Amino acid sequence: MTGQPDPDAALMLRVREGDREAFAELVGKYQQPVISILYRTLPDAAEAEDLAQHVFLQVYKSAHRYEVTAKFSTWLFTIARNLCLNEIRRRSRHPAQSLNETFAADEDQPVRQYEDVKTHSPPDTLLHGELEEKISAAIAALPENQRTALLLCRQEELSYEEIAEVLGCSLSATKSLIHRARETLKQQLKPYLRTGAWR
Repeated sequence: MTGQPDPDAALMLRVREGDREAFAELVGKYQQPVISILYRTLPDAAEAEDLAQHVFLQVYKSAHRYEVTAKFSTWLFTIARNLCLNEIRRRSRHPAQSLNETFAADEDQPVRQYEDVKTHSPPDTLLHGELEEKISAAIAALPENQRTALLLCRQEELSYEEIAEVLGCSLSATKSLIHRARETLKQQLKPYLRTGAWR
């Protein structure tokens, strides 16, 4: 890996040596971003949280094999995407089975919503809620690889190179995926959105 040292990779190397505090720090930093990405594909807050727990369990179990070949976040989101795709494939084979039947989850935990929290004046709340629904629906309707590429770019601010690594495709293909996703969103949201936020 080139450039500045990745402090999260340094934490993961400590996890590899058995440092549980370092692991807790990584979970604290990345739990919300991972849940957010998973929630966009599995639009159920409880199941997104359960799968995120499984992602971090996989991270912990894989710690002894961890090598710094990319940013920690790239490695983490690759694990999250692979587990999410596995879950989608499993659902297609066993549509009635819930995620809770597959992964052991703590049922005492309250169900939480994982949307971006922003403050709005009361008159704006209704319009903002409608716009958020339209944006969420448009993103959810994108093909999985376009949706993941766009969210990693916009929400997690990964570079095109890092996104290409997560998706396992070329840099040019990644740029094309993000461009197509943005164009689709611009067309679908044109009646609702004039800010150009998804350009």
